[in-house]
Amino acid sequence: MDKNRIHEQYEMTDELHEECGVFGMYDFDGNDVTSTIYYGLFALQHRGQESCGIAVSDTIGPKGKVHSYKGMGLVNEVFTPEALDGMKGDIGIGHVRYSTAGSSTRENAQPLVLNYVKGTLALAHNGNLINAPELRRELEYTGAIFQTTIDSEVIAYHIARERLNCGSVEKAVARAMKKIKGAYSLVVMSPRKLIGARDPHGFKPLCIGKRENAYIIASETCALETVGAEFVRDVLPGEIVTITPDGIESDTSMCIPGNKEARCIFEYIYFARPDSHIDGISVYYSRIQAGRYLAMDHPVEADLVVGVPESGNAAALGYAMESGIPYGTAFVKNGYVGRTFIKPKQSNRESSVRVKLNVLAEAVKGKRVIMIDDSIVRGTTSDRIISMLKEAGATEVHVRISSPPFLYPCYFGTDIPDREQLIAYNRSVEDIRKILGADSLGYLGVDRLCGIVKSKPCCHGCFTGEYPMDPPECDIRGEYTR
Repeated sequence: MDKNRIHEQYEMTDELHEECGVFGMYDFDGNDVTSTIYYGLFALQHRGQESCGIAVSDTIGPKGKVHSYKGMGLVNEVFTPEALDGMKGDIGIGHVRYSTAGSSTRENAQPLVLNYVKGTLALAHNGNLINAPELRRELEYTGAIFQTTIDSEVIAYHIARERLNCGSVEKAVARAMKKIKGAYSLVVMSPRKLIGARDPHGFKPLCIGKRENAYIIASETCALETVGAEFVRDVLPGEIVTITPDGIESDTSMCIPGNKEARCIFEYIYFARPDSHIDGISVYYSRIQAGRYLAMDHPVEADLVVGVPESGNAAALGYAMESGIPYGTAFVKNGYVGRTFIKPKQSNRESSVRVKLNVLAEAVKGKRVIMIDDSIVRGTTSDRIISMLKEAGATEVHVRISSPPFLYPCYFGTDIPDREQLIAYNRSVEDIRKILGADSLGYLGVDRLCGIVKSKPCCHGCFTGEYPMDPPECDIRGEYTR
């Protein structure tokens, strides 16, 4: 494809997106949890900026009455004071979404709330199922009518159906987990229980927190800290935790041997906030270590090391620490640009990259600059940033990437485009360097991934094509909207 056409078509989307963030809370003293869930979702906004929602219930009031509100946009755009004032409850769940399967519509926003024979069930899901199309068809042939095009509804239906044949919601979740395959971290709200579940491979993070006489389940520890909760522990891969006033009940019957686990490596490289810890590992540490490895494996003489904000900053600091080359700031980021701002026309001089990012000319003029970024997807942003540095007076720009080249699709919740659109597909590192206009280019080696997560088993299928489970025979992303 012509390079200019790539710019025209994908100018605003040359970055990776996570699918979702989840947050649940149960206050045993009966205090309202709505505002805490709201602030928890704020802390998880980086995991999804497309839609969001909250569902709450009062365990003391009429059993099964759920107040829910959701919409398209950022947390502070969707939840007005009036919307929040109309929601009261001591148990609730929340969700932020970016779609990888299912279209971007209000109907697909979460949490999902189901009314069925046993009462009500609310669910929020982070991840992607690889067998959702088959499960959906099975349900449709038995009379199920779907309101959304997301795989999360398939999970909710299976939990509801299993609940008819067993004694508790948590047992229904366990039975549903035996049928679904892929990546999922769930928070489920029943009238008197808050349940968290994580797929056996542990693709997506999930943790437990406590604040006074309330328990929280969240995608990341940064959300716990935001609402003043203390970290209790991570939910184990394959574990189901059930929170009631009697405490936390754990079901580990779905857990698999530790060496079979497969955390998403990109949680550590890019998705998670740097102040989060996932399965005992500091995300900040992982990024610092990635930068150190880059300095060891791809040294170059230079005057300044800079990171592309925000996710490149920690790796840049690690590179500087290892190499002894000064770390500096070269970019000013516009913090008010969301995903939905009006895209400048190609006929205009304004560049969407410049709208989001400007270069500090005083910092780079006359200097050899090492620029650290977390990844290159299509390359349509990287080449513009390099051009901006050189236009600002940088004499050389050496690019270092704190992940290996993307070569394969992801089926587990990361929005990686088709292989043909990936800049590394069928190209050598030297080919990519020329396209970007960099003076040199170096990627983190696949063999270094183990070191940045302290040898915890991770999924790196997007780099190697080696997945922890058999991928679907065809690309299922967006399956229900084709």
